[in-house]
Amino acid sequence: MSAPGENLRINGDRLWDTIHEMAQIGPGVAGGNNRQTVTDEDGEGRKLFQKWCEDAGMTMGVDQMGTMFMRREGTDPDALPVYVGSHLDTQPTGGRYDGVLGVLAGLELVRTLNDMDIKTKHPIVVTNWTNEEGTRFAPAMLASGVFAGMHTQDWAYDREDAEGKKFGDELARIGWKGDEKVGDREMKAFFELHIEQGPILEAEGIDIGVVTHGQGLSWTQITLTGKDAHTGSTPMPMRKNAGLGMARILELVDEIAWSHKPDAVGAAGHIDVYPNSRNVIPGKVVFTIDFRTPKLDVLRDMEARLEAGAKKICDEMGLGLEMETVGGFDPVEFDENCVKAVRDAAERLGYSHRNIVSGAGHDACWINRVAPTAMVMCPCVDGLSHNEAEEISKEWSTAGAEVLFHAVVETAEIVG
Repeated sequence: MSAPGENLRINGDRLWDTIHEMAQIGPGVAGGNNRQTVTDEDGEGRKLFQKWCEDAGMTMGVDQMGTMFMRREGTDPDALPVYVGSHLDTQPTGGRYDGVLGVLAGLELVRTLNDMDIKTKHPIVVTNWTNEEGTRFAPAMLASGVFAGMHTQDWAYDREDAEGKKFGDELARIGWKGDEKVGDREMKAFFELHIEQGPILEAEGIDIGVVTHGQGLSWTQITLTGKDAHTGSTPMPMRKNAGLGMARILELVDEIAWSHKPDAVGAAGHIDVYPNSRNVIPGKVVFTIDFRTPKLDVLRDMEARLEAGAKKICDEMGLGLEMETVGGFDPVEFDENCVKAVRDAAERLGYSHRNIVSGAGHDACWINRVAPTAMVMCPCVDGLSHNEAEEISKEWSTAGAEVLFHAVVETAEIVG
């Protein structure tokens, strides 16, 4: 495959303007966005994206999960397309760049090819995956999960939001339930540009993260049962304090994660305490442990140590214990050749880069199961994401998009 010359650059100003024009749809209350999946705002954002892509000469396909596939033809009609993209849906209090950067950088990639009258052997397809965030309809990465065979379409259609509305019904309501069977498309490769959503690249002054792995995830919901009792009149030896049991388990979780540094992490984000009164010893707590690591054997070790340690703590304290796996997926190792294309592009363009592990889930993690896949990351300020204060610089977005451009075009093969 011939590599594009280092003089081939995208229009960073145009990309930046496009990102902020999209941000006018579904504005948040503090400068970000609330464009949740299959809402009216999502539908409006899709129409704008469709217009931009068709203005750039692309044709649209939409599958039955609502995922948009915008195609630029290649010179060989039989050549497998190279796919690029991410998602346009946001958190309820989301930023302007999470997901959106990856979709609109794909659009900018095509616009740049058009500007330079460059043809590729393989078609290029810019993709907007439906419901990556999973904030309205769980789980996250829903459409790419159905595409990769991780979920059935009927199961996905039956997901309900907080108001009891079903995903399939809402998708049809906004007019984006396509006819194309999900998962029928074959890909030569898939590339996704995304903000890091972590602090490493900015802290180290690095332009580009070459994503080699995606972390595996394990969610374990733990229910501890003790005895509600008055905090003032119950002697210490006679207490069955479920809150204290939780505290000791959380300390164990921290210890387990530290033992597998630097890439393993662990914490509890969801905690419910009952009866949650100032002067009542907690008789019940329900909390979820979130373990993540890029190594499967480490993930299994963390789970096993949590189970054994929690049982020991509860036996010693006389607490009831229930543990339930409520989510998870195995670690992802991205395709060696696609990762090399990203790394080579960063080097060719003179951008500083380092290998990095994605700490969050992305559509690329599911697509990696059915096609060669890689990710590019750019820094974000203070590592902040899923927050309206999420911020990146125009220079960071340009660098990420240029690396994406080179990796995709090299894989799609320039003709002439």
